[in-house]
Order: sequence, then structure tokens, then C-alpha cells
Amino acid sequence: MNRTANKLSGMREIIQNRSLYLLAVPAILFSIIFAYLPMVGTVIAFQDFNPMKGMFGSKWIGFDNLRFFFRGEDWLVITFNTVFFNLMFIVTGTAMALALAIMLTELGKNAIVRTVQSVMILPNFISWPIIGLFSVTFFTADTGVINHFLASAGLNTIDFYTDPDVWPPILILINLWKTAGFGAIVYMAAIVGIDKELYEAARIDGATRFKSILKITLPMLKSTIVMLFLLSLGNIFGGNLEMIYSLVGDNSFLFSRTDTIDTYVFRALRTSGSLGMTQAIALYQSVVGFILVMTANKIASKLDKDSALF
Repeated sequence: MNRTANKLSGMREIIQNRSLYLLAVPAILFSIIFAYLPMVGTVIAFQDFNPMKGMFGSKWIGFDNLRFFFRGEDWLVITFNTVFFNLMFIVTGTAMALALAIMLTELGKNAIVRTVQSVMILPNFISWPIIGLFSVTFFTADTGVINHFLASAGLNTIDFYTDPDVWPPILILINLWKTAGFGAIVYMAAIVGIDKELYEAARIDGATRFKSILKITLPMLKSTIVMLFLLSLGNIFGGNLEMIYSLVGDNSFLFSRTDTIDTYVFRALRTSGSLGMTQAIALYQSVVGFILVMTANKIASKLDKDSALF
């Protein structure tokens, strides 16, 4: 009886709000066509895939493609690099975006603040290949701007394209420069939605601006921060292919500190031509990323139900 009642209630909900559900149809169809139907292609991760025979004619080899990937030590290096970079991107990006949002909100609305807002979101619209071209000007050993400055100051120059240890902080800073300004917009919108009477009451009680930020702004932003963190966590096993490949390319000197799952798959696809092996690595990437999101969401729901995605 309860199941029948739930079905009737569900149908009544759809009929009553049919206009809203119709608006969602294009997005649902887009997701089905471009997100779910291509998942059929994951079958080639378990095949010795032959493009001439197709998915249903290629030889089935089970987990051999994954065994080949896990047999060496490359998977440990690229997995660590992928998680490290994305975790640092999330943490530093969130902290900087939050700081920028609070700072600009506290400064109020004036021409200077609007100018700063426009300037700080501009890097988000510059493509990574263009940034990669700019980076050559800065990091080239002989004629780079940074080495020219170091030499003029009497300091040792750095051979950026043969020293892998300098690239993790470089990639983190460049990503921060490109994304933090745009990310601040979300937090600014959330801050604007906070009840102003809370700040007025705090001011009457003698709270300073800094205390108001600690006691009102940050606690009220907790749900937004957690939600955005969970959404970002879904891409923690994404390797930022466009970014890293634009800045590093196929420079083997830097692979130990910059190679991620996406760059490894892209390079393997071009060099080995094994679609089955590259699909197996991509499947490993997707499964672990899914597990991380589900685990983080479960933890968030235990700590604060309003912060969980579902």
C-alpha cells in the first residue's frame, strides 16, 4: 500500500509541476547522450581492442590491461601526483577565493572594487595554451624573465625545464592566479545573502570587523564551502591535462613531479596506440574518483546534513 501511495504521489507531483520538469528535459537528454551512453565504451578496457572489429568483435582479455598498468611503479607516481596537485588546487583555491570574496565584500561597492573584480576574473578566460606560451617567456633558461632577474641580482639561475622539483609550486601558483578570482564570485554571492541584521547586532555588541568575519561570515559560509569542496573532490583524480600539457608538454625530465593520470593516458594513447590499456587507466581514474566523492559525502552528511550533496 505504501509503495502504491508513493507512486501515486510521485505521479501527482510530476503532473502538478509538469512545466518545471519539461524545462529539465534538455539537460536530462544532454546528460544521457553525452555522459551515460558513452559509458558503453568502458567495455574496451577489458579487451584487446581492434578498431576494425569494434567493441563487440574484439578479443576479451579480462583484467590484463589493468595488470599491465599496475605491474610497474608508474601508477604510484602518477596517482600521487594527481591527488597531490588536485588536493593543493582545491585547498589553496578555496582559501584564496574565500579571502578575496571577504576582502572585496568588506570594502563595499565603489569604482575601485568593481575594477579589481573585473581584473581578478580576467585570467579565467585566458586559455591554457596561451598561458603555456607566456610561461616560456618567463622560464626559459637563457632568456627567461625570471632567470634574467636572478642573474641581475647576483643569484644563481634555475634551469626550469630540467629541474622537476620547481614545478609543483609553479603549477599551484599559476592555477591559483587563473582560478581564484573567478571562484571568489560564488562566495561573494553567498556573503551577500547573509542577513545584514546579524552584522548590525554584532556591531552593537562591540564586535570588530575581524570578529564579525570569524563569528558570522565564515560559519554562515560553511555549507557553501563544503558543497563546493565535494564538487571539486569529484575531479580530484582528473589530471588537468590541458594545464599541465600546455606548461610542461612531453618533457621527460619533469615527469617524476608533473606526470598525472590524464597526461599519462594521453601520452600512452599517442605512443602505444592501445585503446584498451588507456581506457583501463581512465576507468581506474573514474572508479577511485567516484569512491572518494561518495565517501566524502557520507562523512559530510554525518557531520552536517545540510552540507551533503545528497
